[in-house]
Amino acid sequence: MPELPEVEVVRRGLERGVVGRTVAGVEVRHPRAVRRHLAGADHFAASLVGRTVATARRRGKYLWLGLAPPEPAGSAEPAGSAELIGPPEPRGSVAGDALLGHLGMSGQLLVVPADSPDQVHLRVRFRFTDEGRELRFVDQRTFGGLAVVSGGAELPAPIAHIAPDPLSADFDPERFADALRRRRTGLKRALLDQTLISGVGNIYADEALWAARLHYARPTETVTRAEALRLLDAVRTVMTAALAAGGTSFDRLYVSTEGVSGLFERSLEVYGRGGQACSRCSSTIRRDAFMNRSSFSCPACQPLPHRVR
Repeated sequence: MPELPEVEVVRRGLERGVVGRTVAGVEVRHPRAVRRHLAGADHFAASLVGRTVATARRRGKYLWLGLAPPEPAGSAEPAGSAELIGPPEPRGSVAGDALLGHLGMSGQLLVVPADSPDQVHLRVRFRFTDEGRELRFVDQRTFGGLAVVSGGAELPAPIAHIAPDPLSADFDPERFADALRRRRTGLKRALLDQTLISGVGNIYADEALWAARLHYARPTETVTRAEALRLLDAVRTVMTAALAAGGTSFDRLYVSTEGVSGLFERSLEVYGRGGQACSRCSSTIRRDAFMNRSSFSCPACQPLPHRVR
């Protein structure tokens, strides 16, 4: 699943590719892609026609496009909208709505020429009044999804419980350290808790723990404040490096809005490198089962604590 660096790469692509443009038509080709929009696919599409994309934002692994207020009643209908969505724009739309999205395991938000062939797993198409590039939501496994959230331009209500991410200006390191040490769980489980710190997934948790020389099963209540802050520094360093490389792509399921794969896979120190030599001490990297997936660590750099969780 894409983590913070990958989602931020997509957000930047949306900022370049769709902010300032007005939606002319929306075609929902698979209802599962908008299953979180409980009013249904037609209402989802109608809620967006005539709306101008004002911002592209992110919290953790979620993206959203902030929408400018709808056009006044009686304004001309954007060209091409009737053929795509049918129903008129619903009444009562609130200024500051948001198009909220989660990529899931295989979701892609692509900004492509309008005459590009349809992708095999194209789920939703967005056309714009300038008749330029389209925005397309492509999702092979259909675990991702989109929804329009009323009044959610600043922070959509469905994700308000998610903590700020470690690269945001409002992230408080001291509060994080205190909250981490109050937990009664293992370090990696804490890093994956999106209410504590958002955007960290399996890949970057392993990489940060290796950089901080901490074992993933270390009980959080045994971690010192200095160790907690060292771990946070490692998370930030790893994610910043991954972002600069365009994220991590193990297959074609994660790409930028332009369809480009990330290159950080080449810089991974432990994740996916079980049985290989640690670049720091030459010990053999371990692969352990962890929460129905895998965890990778160096047995010498990250010794197993006497007590684990």
